[in-house]
Amino acid sequence: MAHAPSTVVLFHSVCGLRPAVHAAADKLRAAGHEVIVPDLFEGRTATTVEDGTAIKDEIGKDELLRRAVTAVAPYSDRGLVYAGFSFGGAVAQNLALADEKARGLLLLHGTSDIADDAFVDDLPVQLHVADPDPFEPHDWLNAWYLRMCRAGADVEVYRYPGAGHLFTDDGLPDHDEEAAESTWKVALGFLGSL
Repeated sequence: MAHAPSTVVLFHSVCGLRPAVHAAADKLRAAGHEVIVPDLFEGRTATTVEDGTAIKDEIGKDELLRRAVTAVAPYSDRGLVYAGFSFGGAVAQNLALADEKARGLLLLHGTSDIADDAFVDDLPVQLHVADPDPFEPHDWLNAWYLRMCRAGADVEVYRYPGAGHLFTDDGLPDHDEEAAESTWKVALGFLGSL
């Protein structure tokens, strides 16, 4: 049975709305999905996680969340698929868990903490992460997986041995072409199944 294309909200990493994020959005559009790409940093970008983290910290968590909520508000009646890279994955996860109409959650390189009372009704969740990943250690990921399952999510985790943290961004030193290709193949299948 063919599924209707999704409306995907794709959040950038702490490196900002870089060309690789637009390229990822184009991949999803080529597969028939509508893609919204909010710029939470309002035009600022970074080439290192350290510089990006400085931008994120300067803007502040509350303001970033406000910008994210404002960006998705016009589409909130559609049943969105939330997606994001690293920090953007954390933003996507927080919004998806708060949206009872969410159709799916695609996490690339990042997760977020989960409230004890979080509940979703069989929300499909797919995570792609480097193995090991300095920002997503094994103990954290195991706990995250168990908490997501306890919250009611249907979770799949794909690990990529030897890849760098942001391995899907071909403009950063972490890039791993083989891992990136594999990620997009699986992720497009996931989006097509929703």
